[in-house]
Amino acid sequence: MDAFKPPYSFVPAGSGPAQADSTALDVTDVQIEGHAQDITLRLYRQAQKTALPVLLYFHGGGFTKGSIDQADFAARYFAEHLPALVVSVGYSLAPQFPFPAAPEDAHRAALWVQTRARAFGGNSKKVGVAGHDAGGQLANCLAFIARDRGDVRIAAQALFGPMLDPSLTRLGDEKRLGSDITAKECAACYRAYLPQASQRMHPYAAPLESSRLAGLPATLIATAQNDVLHVEAEKYASGLIDAGVLTQVVRYPSVSHAALADHPPALQEAVRFFQWRFDARAHR
Repeated sequence: MDAFKPPYSFVPAGSGPAQADSTALDVTDVQIEGHAQDITLRLYRQAQKTALPVLLYFHGGGFTKGSIDQADFAARYFAEHLPALVVSVGYSLAPQFPFPAAPEDAHRAALWVQTRARAFGGNSKKVGVAGHDAGGQLANCLAFIARDRGDVRIAAQALFGPMLDPSLTRLGDEKRLGSDITAKECAACYRAYLPQASQRMHPYAAPLESSRLAGLPATLIATAQNDVLHVEAEKYASGLIDAGVLTQVVRYPSVSHAALADHPPALQEAVRFFQWRFDARAHR
């Protein structure tokens, strides 16, 4: 389902080529000071390119695992096809570093982009955010923080199967959907990430509970049919639309939660979405 008709050629979910090309990329790791510890940013860009838009990408793993290595395919895809300077963020993981360490790491990565992206071929005036699973939640959280603090401008966000509801009251039926993740697994992740009950209502951790969605950037939400999280993600999309946020939603049939992270049709749609929004930003 599409919340609006984007002004570019739309390729139906499930169609299109199945892999990235082999464009040569420069890949560099950078250490920066995070909220509770130093974190790694992995930078991807086409060699010799300059003035590239910047995409901050957040890997999945339920806030407790995963790494920038896990996000390599998606990061390379965006760097090759947008093209962009992709900044894959190795944020702090729970339970050792619970909320708000990861969101604050995301914000520090965004501040680094503002001051240092140009040295790596990036244009800090064109910044997008994206992520899968917990990374989708962190991308969305960074959009909240950027709006509220006013020190970073986010042009658009793409959320792939995001974890958005610590209350777990909007999950789909895992057996009926044939989901590869379960409510029990989601609950364990949230207990580690949000050890205090009060944190599970904080808008940065529970955006479905927020009454302040206006002012967020244009949003693409990609969901998977065989994923208990598609219900809450699509519910969130409805809230964004009601708040006047430009929002597109695509559900991919016969795709699992894990597979969505590297699903080429979903990545292709995100590329088109970001290109459109970056172009709109350039003409303001």
